Amino acid sequence: MTEERTRKILSLLEKAYPDPKLILRYKNPLELLIATILAAQCTDERVNKVTEILFTKYKSAKEYAFAQQDVFEQEIRPTGFYRNKAKNIIACAKALEERFHGKVPETMEELLTLPGVGRKTASVLLGNVFGKQAIAVDTHVFRVSHRLDFAKFNNPDKVEIELCRIIPQKKWTQSCLVMGTHGRLTCIARKPLCKECVVEKLCNSKDKIV
Repeated sequence: MTEERTRKILSLLEKAYPDPKLILRYKNPLELLIATILAAQCTDERVNKVTEILFTKYKSAKEYAFAQQDVFEQEIRPTGFYRNKAKNIIACAKALEERFHGKVPETMEELLTLPGVGRKTASVLLGNVFGKQAIAVDTHVFRVSHRLDFAKFNNPDKVEIELCRIIPQKKWTQSCLVMGTHGRLTCIARKPLCKECVVEKLCNSKDKIV
């Protein structure tokens, strides 16, 4: 992996996806936090269907903190792993109330103290609502990173470190959104659309279809 190749690939992807955005719908940091926790092992589209109703009922960390677990489980059931997610979201909301006055903190260190929040969730928040540079390694970024030889490790946290090393910090958030979009639209898991890919000539993936 050379710096020139990395730069060229990212430049081509940026031109292909000039305005990449998260699929998850949200209006504030709390909504994005809840949506990202729900998105684990679930599609963003399905999460959006659930949160469309959920966000009209729960509007503050306090309301989530006092939610009835059995009721909340059923409200988020379509996202899968609903018992664990409900437990984490309620505990997370209680932590926000007790330690952060009901507000979502704006640092990686503080975000990682919240139940149900790992580096990916924290990075999504930092990069998309707090205006900071962060790389969130979701399933799409993970797949694209490996196919383009940006990363070798099978641990998302280690992939994050690998990407931080080869991508200029000022482009962390943008590059992550671009790779995520590429993964959803073109470099899909099964039968990637290689003939439509703008970086096909620079890709040496074993999954490549020509």
